[in-house]
This record gives sequence, C-alpha cells and structure tokens, in this order.
Amino acid sequence: MTDDSQARIAQLVKENEVLLFMKGTPLFPQCGFSSKAISILDHLGVDYGTVDVLQDQGIRQGIKQFSDWPTIPQLYVKGEFVGGSDIMMEMYEAGELHTLFAKGAAA
Repeated sequence: MTDDSQARIAQLVKENEVLLFMKGTPLFPQCGFSSKAISILDHLGVDYGTVDVLQDQGIRQGIKQFSDWPTIPQLYVKGEFVGGSDIMMEMYEAGELHTLFAKGAAA
C-alpha cells in the first residue's frame, strides 16, 4: 500500500462531509453490508458521497489501514471515522446517527 493511496483517501475524506467507502454504487451495492449502509443514509435523508472500493485496489486495501478497521463499508462524517454497517445500524437504532447529522452534517 502506497503513501499515494493514503493521500488520496485523506483528500476524499476531507472533501466530503459525509463519505461512505463501499463495494459497488448506491444504485448497485455489491454486498449486503454496503446495501444496508446506503439504506440507512437514504432513510435519514443525508447528502453523502461514495467511493466504490472495487474500482481501485489501492483504495480498497488502503482504507483498511487508513481507519485501522478491517471491513468495508466504512462511514466518515466531517473527517471522522464512524464505523461499518453494524455500527451504523446500532447508532441508527439508538438515535445517535440522527443526532450526529442533526448537528450540522449535511442533514
């Protein structure tokens, strides 16, 4: 994994208030976890960007090191790593994601 991948990931996270690294696209998620993450964000009505890790091997491997998190999808809000789809679901069910986005994040 190159420093270039890390720099690209850092730039993407910085440029997008809400960013989901996922497998596939919002219209065609390529795994159930990515599909669940998209459903949660869509249900909350949040504006978000996505990065399809299947299109770039450097990003696919690099994001795991960038966040020190082994799985995809990965959600970032205002530059901070939030978690994967399971954490997103727990936060959604607890009302914590609503609160996170209500504090000014692209709601």
